[in-house]
Amino acid sequence: MHDSNEDRHSAGARVRQARIAAGLSLRAAAQRLEISPATLSAVENDKTGISIPRLRALAAVLGTTVAWLVGEQESPAPDGTPRPSGRRETMTEPDAGPNNDWRKFPPLDIDPVLAAAISSFVETGYHGATMRSIARRAGMSVPGVYHHYRDKQQLLVRALDLTMNELHWRVRTARREANTGRARLSHVVEALALFHTHRRELAFIGASEMRSLTQDNRQRITHSRNELQYILDEDIDTALNKANLTTSRARMAGRAITTMCTSLPQWFRLDGPATPEQIAAEYAGFALDLLGIRTHESDTT
Repeated sequence: MHDSNEDRHSAGARVRQARIAAGLSLRAAAQRLEISPATLSAVENDKTGISIPRLRALAAVLGTTVAWLVGEQESPAPDGTPRPSGRRETMTEPDAGPNNDWRKFPPLDIDPVLAAAISSFVETGYHGATMRSIARRAGMSVPGVYHHYRDKQQLLVRALDLTMNELHWRVRTARREANTGRARLSHVVEALALFHTHRRELAFIGASEMRSLTQDNRQRITHSRNELQYILDEDIDTALNKANLTTSRARMAGRAITTMCTSLPQWFRLDGPATPEQIAAEYAGFALDLLGIRTHESDTT
């Protein structure tokens, strides 16, 4: 481990220090934050930016303050040392996750530069967008954009992190509301379909721009995606076993179900004949039909 002054005082290093002081493993802390371990690891290694909502979430989970995480306070507080007086930081933003309804999709609370980048990536593709065109769309100067983001790759990574973090908390929250294997499967498919319709721009970028990531970033995002696939696979196995059906083609079916959902941004429009909720309900049924599970059968596990 590096022990340079810069490492000790970076936000990522402080997050790691607070996590260790709180006695939490990377996986345990990630679960409490409703994000993937890969994303938390990227935060701790300064490979991705930390938004204000994320800082607040980290501070709450790790028992410290935003001020300490950003280097504006001396005492980290996780070990019981005094905290500054005042209101405790809490998660209240739409992308916080745990306190939100997984079926509700309020507008994203993101900065103008990132919003402009997302629109640009959808309209012209990652390679067609430039920092100048993003600045123009955001109504800012080019130096102003560089003040917030060091390059276009960081903007793409931030958009994909936003996507994966939201998918993770929505899928995990949806599963917790289900009491049976088949219900968990239905909820996961519903959550995926809702995200890929309500958050169509983010989902479109996730489907089309993975090739534009650097190798390290692509591996990290791929790992996060795989974690979601494993969750779906687990629920498929549980539902099939309860129905006394073979699991020999379960993995193939799982990929087909995922692809069915991730392809939604290619054709779905909010002003079309079907709502996201109607599509999500239909897709959950499609998934059960594909697996050969009769939707009217009792499922008590």
